[in-house]
Amino acid sequence: MSALITGIHHITAIAGNAQKNVDFYTGILGLRLVKKTINFDAPDVYHFYFGDELGTPGTVFTTFPFDGARKGTKGTGEMTYTAFSISEDALPYWIERLKKYNIPTSDVLTRFGEKLIRFEDHDGMGIELIANDNDERKGWTYGFIPNEHVIKGFYGATLNLKAKELTEKLLTQFMDYKFIAEEEGRFRYGTAGKPGDIVDIVLDKNGRQGVQSAGTVHHIAFRTANSASQLEVQQILINNGYHVTEVKDRNYFTSIYFREPGGVLFEIATDEPGFAIDEDEAHLGELLKLPDWAEQHRDKIEPKLAKVQLNVEKYV
Repeated sequence: MSALITGIHHITAIAGNAQKNVDFYTGILGLRLVKKTINFDAPDVYHFYFGDELGTPGTVFTTFPFDGARKGTKGTGEMTYTAFSISEDALPYWIERLKKYNIPTSDVLTRFGEKLIRFEDHDGMGIELIANDNDERKGWTYGFIPNEHVIKGFYGATLNLKAKELTEKLLTQFMDYKFIAEEEGRFRYGTAGKPGDIVDIVLDKNGRQGVQSAGTVHHIAFRTANSASQLEVQQILINNGYHVTEVKDRNYFTSIYFREPGGVLFEIATDEPGFAIDEDEAHLGELLKLPDWAEQHRDKIEPKLAKVQLNVEKYV
């Protein structure tokens, strides 16, 4: 029987200034802006999607930018670090690139035999780059980051929790994840155990609860093939006592949401239909795209959104 959940679909964070957000993820990290739309639950706020060429599930980091939002704080009950995957020999390039833009990084760390660095974006969002030889995805480049050094997509996510047992039960019994290994209080899980599906739980039994605002993760979405498999997952979760939302249409995928026992908001999102349904693949992310129900209000919505532009040429 094939797995219903096959890894991470996307990760969504709260940000501050919209233009700074676009500049960081497209200019400094070199991700492609594949969609510029609105937060469907707050139409006066952008929703940006950054990823590989087509916004393939497993590569897409998304943001809700609230200009003037205070910074949140990392803590328990949160996903605290988003890890991206890079080639095994790409770390020196990224250390120098981040230094060039005055972004402090950690020393080179080793985790489960792989090298990585940690840093934060301008809002304080926790990011890791993990060097490995187990990722055949191509990633994306605007041309200024060499192909051999591009970010390929997600490596995984770190959940910072006070206890792991109930979350581990959810992942391994109802979400097709398997326990892989433990190292220094970090517990690793995966579907296939490869970049793009890794979830780490770090225990912080006496830690303070995180405060969600700019620079923190709003939710993590896991991928499922289609609406039929999504409904199967929904029923499994409901049957086992989880409080799951109805299916929500997000235009580029459909979604269901629920809180895992440690407090992190989980989403199950479909791989279908993808980001090319309302823009040509060559021009993804260029125009403000609105869902059908909001299109009739474009003349009211668009003026409330700050003008943003791609400035990737400044980051060569």
